[in-house]
Amino acid sequence: TLERAIKKGAGLTGEAVHFEHVIYEGFAPHRVPVMVECLTDNVNRAASDMRVLFRKGQLGTSGSVAWDFDHVGIIEAEAEAATPGADAELAAIEAGAQDVEPGDEDGTMLFWTDPTDLDLVSRALPAQGFRVLSAKLGYRPKNPVDAASLSAEALEEVEAFLAALDDNEDVQNVFAGLQA
Repeated sequence: TLERAIKKGAGLTGEAVHFEHVIYEGFAPHRVPVMVECLTDNVNRAASDMRVLFRKGQLGTSGSVAWDFDHVGIIEAEAEAATPGADAELAAIEAGAQDVEPGDEDGTMLFWTDPTDLDLVSRALPAQGFRVLSAKLGYRPKNPVDAASLSAEALEEVEAFLAALDDNEDVQNVFAGLQA
């Protein structure tokens, strides 16, 4: 019942809750490749939710999209106030990052690393004048679909699909092969 579900969610039933990490692959509308990382206590519910959400796109099998993504470390950082003109490319080279590009937020940079170098690079960036905001493992598309190649309507469909994925309670991260 509802009361039992609330107690279970709050951890008051004495039962251990077991979470599983699951990755779903598929295509958003207009053939945009997508990888979805989920952390769920009910794999069957998560799979069902993904099938419903991907109905607008296409849910693939394991490996159907993964080949088109690189597994990488992603570090979001910003220049320290004391070093406002810090050179991101030089910092990336010195810290051992593979690539650097402007982030989504104004003034932030994304440093891309090999997954095994994530910790090393995130520790080296402060010495280069950058404050690390977040560091995580993720996926970077090898051949992203250019957003400019989609009509405004098509882009809106893709963005609505990605937002619906992101709104799911089990979804932790969504990686789309879409380049702005």
